[in-house]
Amino acid sequence: MLRTVAAVLVDGAAPFEFGVICEVFGIDRTEDGVPPIEYRVCGPRAGDPLTTSVGMHIVPEHGLEGLAGADLVAVPAAAIRDSYPPEVLAALRDASASGATLLSVCSGAYLLGEAGLLDGRRCTTHWRYVADFARRFRTALVDPDVLFVDDGDVVTSAGTAAGIDACLHLVRRELGSAVATAIARRMVVPPQRDGGQRQYVEIPVPERVADSLEPVLRWMLQTLDAEHTVAALARRARVSERTFARRFAAETGTTPARWLSLQRVLHARRLLEETPLSIDQVAGECGFGTPALLRHHFHRVVGVTPTAYRRTFAQNPPRPTPEFP
Repeated sequence: MLRTVAAVLVDGAAPFEFGVICEVFGIDRTEDGVPPIEYRVCGPRAGDPLTTSVGMHIVPEHGLEGLAGADLVAVPAAAIRDSYPPEVLAALRDASASGATLLSVCSGAYLLGEAGLLDGRRCTTHWRYVADFARRFRTALVDPDVLFVDDGDVVTSAGTAAGIDACLHLVRRELGSAVATAIARRMVVPPQRDGGQRQYVEIPVPERVADSLEPVLRWMLQTLDAEHTVAALARRARVSERTFARRFAAETGTTPARWLSLQRVLHARRLLEETPLSIDQVAGECGFGTPALLRHHFHRVVGVTPTAYRRTFAQNPPRPTPEFP
């Protein structure tokens, strides 16, 4: 059950992520059928103001003793630093040893990692931090593509709004779907979102280390809707197919087929965001030919279907159109 929740703050706390935890666990919603939850805001010392990332202060009502007996200890995002207060890390370890479930939102995962609570555990954090996080906590099993990871007594979420998903998931897991839906309805958010954080990541174009194929690459980008074979590309570059493949890999770090597929997905993202073209038309404009092929490659790279992506990111979403499975 989820009767007591303690939120742990340190200097540099992020108000939005803290607010998500307050919104889900700290508001009395018993009139909506949500069981009462005792909610504690804790800091290194009760009553000592803590800085935030936006120039205001938060004064915790409880010190670290407030973690004692909590069913859930939640750690919102905070400024990433080389070290964290040792007394906070010790309190997190004690809470874990006492049977509490631990939840982190966004960069709050760094505190759990620094406390040694993610060693050998599946986890996630904001997509911008995953590379640094993986280097810093080498035994943590970081999944960069998901909105949150439920690893039993440790739940970690990706950035910002993904904290809502993780919090509602915990409510659903501990108190049932009806309670999670009631809270989500009051928050005016979906009880559960599809996809992962890959759809929010800016996909980098592979860097070139030389310019010998620059004209060919530029032409490929200008004719994404055309069929491109290695033989035809090699003829355009005036080299043998073997030489072309070798140079292409050296300059882009990948194969012609993979590079072309990525560029087509990037173009599809722009069309889905900025135009009212149907899914069939987007597939044709990008060179995938069929909606089914577009869906396959788009989902592999972005993590959601083209229709789901457009629903989230389109500037002026068109009326829904059928999408082939």
